[in-house]
Amino acid sequence: MRKSAFEGYILRLLRSEIQYELQSSPPNNPVTKFNSFMVDGRGGERWITLRRQYADEDIKLEATMFDGAVPAPSKNGGVANSDEMQMHITVIVTISKGEGAGGVLEFMCSAWPDSIEIKRLFIRTNEKMIAEPYAGPEFTELDDGLQDSLYDFLEVRGVGDELAVFLHQYMKQKDKAELVGWMERVKAFIERK
Repeated sequence: MRKSAFEGYILRLLRSEIQYELQSSPPNNPVTKFNSFMVDGRGGERWITLRRQYADEDIKLEATMFDGAVPAPSKNGGVANSDEMQMHITVIVTISKGEGAGGVLEFMCSAWPDSIEIKRLFIRTNEKMIAEPYAGPEFTELDDGLQDSLYDFLEVRGVGDELAVFLHQYMKQKDKAELVGWMERVKAFIERK
């Protein structure tokens, strides 16, 4: 008897939480396209994938759900505000030039609420990454002109500040959808006899 009462209590809490989440901001239909990118929301996973063609290049982005936060900068340019947080998304941009074209560029980036920041740039000679590849210098150690040119290189391919804004909006929706889906799966498990 005790077990069924306890399970009934859990089920009531889950139903209440699911209803609250769905009523507080109803889920939108998942976006499948952003500018020239096709979007794969990868339901049930912590990643999404975006793909597009640019000239003879295949461009693939893999982005995490929110994976960190830092205090938001103050509005007057002073000390960061620890009460407000700026969410972080890791983005891996892979650019290849077709089969056997001899190399893949891979940019490790941070997507902040309104900007993309390049962290690292790798070059691979094939799809398999060796265990400890030479990753080049820290991106911030590169010549300023080269840094600017690499940002322009990505921007032309659709990877820029507008994408960062999109990713943050998308991930807010995905986070809610994944939470509701998770609660539904927990509820279904407990309801099973």
